[in-house]
Amino acid sequence: MADNAKQNGDKMNKRIKTLKTKSEKAKVSLSHERALLVTEFYESGINLKESVPCQRALCLKYILENKSIYIGQNELIVGERGPAPKAVPTYPEICLHSLDDLDVLNNRDKISYKVSEKTKSVYKKKIIPFWAGKTIREKILSTMDKEWLASFEAGMFTEFQEQRSPGHTACGDMIYIKGFSDLKKEIQASKEQVDFFNDPLAYNKLEELKALEIAADALISFAKRHADELEKFASKESNPERKNELFKMAQICKKVPENAPESFSEALQYYWFLHVGIITELNPWDAFNPGRLDQNLYPFFKKDIDQGKLTIDEAKELLCCFWIKFNNHPAPPKVGITAKESNTYVDFCLINLGGVTPDNKDGVNELTYLILDVIEEMRLLQPSSMIQVAKKNPDRFIKRTLKIIATGFGQPSVFNTDTIIQEHVIQGKSVEDARKGGASGCVEAGIFGKECYILTGYFNLPKILEITLNNGKDPVTQKHIGIRTGDPEKFKSFEQLFEAYKTQLEYFINIKIKGNNIIEKINYDYMPVPLLSLVTEDCIKKGLDYNQGGARYNTSYIQGVGLGTVTDSLVSLKYNVFDNKTITIKELLKELKNNFKDNSELCKTLQNKTPKYGNDDAYADTVLKMVFKAFLKSVNNRPNAKGGVHRITLLPTTCHVYFGEVTGALPDGRKSKLPFSEGISPVQGADINGPTAVVKSASKIDHIQTGGTLLNQKFLPDLLETPKGIESVKNLIRSYFSLDGHHIQFNVVSEKTLIDAQENPNDHRDLIVRVAGYSDYFIDLTRALQDEIIQRTNHHGF
Repeated sequence: MADNAKQNGDKMNKRIKTLKTKSEKAKVSLSHERALLVTEFYESGINLKESVPCQRALCLKYILENKSIYIGQNELIVGERGPAPKAVPTYPEICLHSLDDLDVLNNRDKISYKVSEKTKSVYKKKIIPFWAGKTIREKILSTMDKEWLASFEAGMFTEFQEQRSPGHTACGDMIYIKGFSDLKKEIQASKEQVDFFNDPLAYNKLEELKALEIAADALISFAKRHADELEKFASKESNPERKNELFKMAQICKKVPENAPESFSEALQYYWFLHVGIITELNPWDAFNPGRLDQNLYPFFKKDIDQGKLTIDEAKELLCCFWIKFNNHPAPPKVGITAKESNTYVDFCLINLGGVTPDNKDGVNELTYLILDVIEEMRLLQPSSMIQVAKKNPDRFIKRTLKIIATGFGQPSVFNTDTIIQEHVIQGKSVEDARKGGASGCVEAGIFGKECYILTGYFNLPKILEITLNNGKDPVTQKHIGIRTGDPEKFKSFEQLFEAYKTQLEYFINIKIKGNNIIEKINYDYMPVPLLSLVTEDCIKKGLDYNQGGARYNTSYIQGVGLGTVTDSLVSLKYNVFDNKTITIKELLKELKNNFKDNSELCKTLQNKTPKYGNDDAYADTVLKMVFKAFLKSVNNRPNAKGGVHRITLLPTTCHVYFGEVTGALPDGRKSKLPFSEGISPVQGADINGPTAVVKSASKIDHIQTGGTLLNQKFLPDLLETPKGIESVKNLIRSYFSLDGHHIQFNVVSEKTLIDAQENPNDHRDLIVRVAGYSDYFIDLTRALQDEIIQRTNHHGF
C-alpha cells in the first residue's frame, strides 16, 4: 500500500503534494463558530418577526456574512464550512451536544474530534443554556409514542434525523446552465403566480419564495466576501504567478454563483460554493454531492481545451484541488446510537462517473478517464467515487476502474446504470430524468437535482425473527415490545412460523413509517432548507420547500440490514426443525437462550451443515426471496409526508455491527452480540462456492423494485495482478449486471495483511478498506468492525 502511495505522489505536482499532505495531516477538531452565530441570530428575537422559512434563510445569511473566510496557501478553489480545514461545525438547532458529549468526542479512541477549552466554555455559557429543550432531536423524541421509543431503544430500527437533518441528495445540471440571478428571476415569476383567491397555501408559498431569494443573495454575498479576501491576498503577494492566480480567482468569485459558469474553473468553484452553503445551512445526511461530475463538467472542459484556455494538466490540477476540498470536510460528529450506525469521518459524497447521456448514448468521455486518474493518484477517503456501468459503456472503462480497485483502495464502487434507470421508471419517473440520475450516499438511487430522497433509518431484519421466536418479547431487554404471534413451540410448519415473522415485520414497519411521517412534518415546520430548495427543481415553481414536497419526486427510504443473517436463520429453522427434524424448536430455543454454551456441536452443524445463502443453492435462495418479498411488501409505495412514497434499500454502513450487539444468538449458529451480514452479502464465510455463485444468489431478489442494494466481495490481491484476472472480474460485473444486480464493490486485500494491521496499526496507517458503502482507514475502525471485515470470504479465483 505504501508503494502505491509513493508512486502516486511522484505523479503529483508540488502544489498538489503540499495541499494533500496538509489535508491528510490536519487534525479533526470541533468548531463552535457556527453554533455561536446561530445562537446570536436567534437571541435577536427574529422568530417573533419572520415566518419560519425566512428565519432559516436569514439565519444562513447571518452565518455566511459573519463566519471566518479561509484562503489556503496555493489553493485554487476556495471555501470552507469551518474556520479552517477539518474544523467541523455543530448544529445545535438539530442536536445539542452536552458537555459530556464534548468530552466523549474529544477523548474516544476512534473518530475523535479535538474540542478546545474555549469551545467547551462557549457551549457551557452560551450554546447549552439557549438551545436546551428547543432542538429538533428533542422535538422528535418527545413526539414519538411509546411503541416507537421502545422499538428504537431495543434496536429494532434507527432514526437518521435524530442527529442530522434530511438531505442525501445530489446536484443536477441546473447550476451549470443557470446562475443565481437567473433563479431569482424564476422566483419573481413564481411570486407573480401565487393565487391568494383560490390557493389556501398562497401565503406560505410567498414566504417560501421570499426565503429562497434571501438564500440566493446570501450565497452570492458569501462568494463576494471571498473575492474581497482574494484581492487583499493578491495585493500583498510578491510572487507574480501566484498574484495573477489570486486575481483570477477573485474574478471567478465575483462571477459565480451569481451568474452561470462559462469555464471549467468557474463550474468547479460554483459547485463548491453551493456545497459549502448547503452543508452550512444544516447538516444533511448524507452531505450534498456533485452527482454526474464528468457529464456536467465535460462541455466546459472540452470548450476550454479546444480554445486553448486550459491544458489537460491544468484541468487535472483543478480536479485534485477539488478532491482536497472534500477531504477537508469530515462528517459532523455523531454520538450514541447514531455513532454506532455510522461511525466514520466520511460524509458520503459520491462522485458518479460514466453511465449514459440524457439521449441514451455512452456517457463515458475523455474527462471520465482523467477523473479516474485523479481518484487513483489522490487516494483520499473523500469524496467517495463510483462508476455507472451501462451496456453501452466500453469494457476499457471497467478495466481502467479495476486497475484502481486492484491497488486495495476500495474505490470506485460499481453500479448498474440500466438497473438504476429501471428502478426509477417503475416508480413513475420519466426516462429522461432517470438517465440523469444515479446513486448517492452508499448505494441509494435518486434523480439528481430533482428528487428529495432521504434515508430514514436502518431496520433490523434478524431481530424481527428473534422477537417472533419469543412471541413478541425481546429476550435481550426482557420487554414485550412486539405483538403476540403465537408460541413458536406450537408451530406445525415453517409456513406458520414465517407468517408470524411477517406479522411482526409489518407491526414494526408500521411503527417506523408512522414515526417517519411525523418527523418529516417536524422538519418542514421547524427546519426548512431554502438554499437546498433553491437548487432542487420544481421547488421554485411549486413555492414549496425541499422538506415539504417541493421537489419533483419525493422518496423516503428504509434500509434493511442483515438479509443474509435472517435468511440463513430461517433456512436453518426450515431445514433442521421442520423438514429434517434433527432438532425440535424447543431444543433450539433453549440453545439460543444459552448462546450454544453447552452444545458447540449443534452450533457447528447449524453453521457448516445447513444450506446457506450465497452459494447458488435453491433451498436457501428460495427463503431469501420470501424474506425480500415480505420486506418489500411491508414498505413499498407506502405514503410519506411529502406527497411521495417509501421504498426499501438494503445496506448497513456500520449498523450491522450495532444491530448484532443488541441481538442474541440466532438459528444459523451465530452467537449473541456478533455482527450480522452486511448489505445483501452472504454471512461472513458462508459463501464457499466462489464469487459466481454469490452473484447468482444475489440476483434472485428483484433489485429493480428497490432503491439500492449493496454487495461486497473480497479478493486476494494476486487475482487482479494479471490481465486474465482483470478480465475475469470484468466478466463477473457484466454477468451480475445482466441479471439486474444494482451494485458491487471489492476489497482487494489478504487476511494476513488485515490481521497484521490489527496487531501493528502503526505499520499500516495508509491501509484503506471497503466497509459498506464507503472506504475507511482500517486502523480507524472499531475492533468488531475490523473482525467482521477479516471474516468475510476471501476469494482466490472463479
